[in-house]
Amino acid sequence: MSSLKGLLFSQFANDGLNDLIAEMQSKYQPKKGRRFNHNKITYEVSRPALKDNQIEFEISSKIPEDEVDDSNKMQVYFEEIKKNLANSGVKPESVEMENIVWDSKKETEKERDYVKLVYKYPLDELFDTQEVMKTYEEKPSGEDLENLPKASSAFTTQGKLVLQSVRHNIQSRGREHIEQLIGANDSVRASISN
Repeated sequence: MSSLKGLLFSQFANDGLNDLIAEMQSKYQPKKGRRFNHNKITYEVSRPALKDNQIEFEISSKIPEDEVDDSNKMQVYFEEIKKNLANSGVKPESVEMENIVWDSKKETEKERDYVKLVYKYPLDELFDTQEVMKTYEEKPSGEDLENLPKASSAFTTQGKLVLQSVRHNIQSRGREHIEQLIGANDSVRASISN
């Protein structure tokens, strides 16, 4: 059974990832659902899941099939993305190549290969107690708290600041991961076109 802390953190992590998707869709070409397109590659951000007191989410990008047209080249492309990400700051928990068959209208099948990255964050790594207390102590007494998140289970200002921190940190870390994946795709595409 999930703890109240886990449920609240999951809710605010979801809000942070939703904010991230809106940000990416306004910055790049929006697509349906939780997806956006940049430089002819579709990216997607999953909803977060609470597993073993950790927030887990996935970021994926389509392998550009018009440039990588056979399974051997796709595997090479995937391995290059994997190598590129191994040198990045925060490494994903796992990097997988996933094959998805879309049959949205029940008329045609489209097979697509994706690079899927899984990230996991323990609940206690999603906020910094010292930062929360510093922010709390710097707030003038009686300051309007309208900007703090509304959560019926967070009764104190400090609790609301923690939830705000969770939301912000997930959005920020997700943005960093997307930028790393975009950079990896750009780098690998440049190397295969030469």
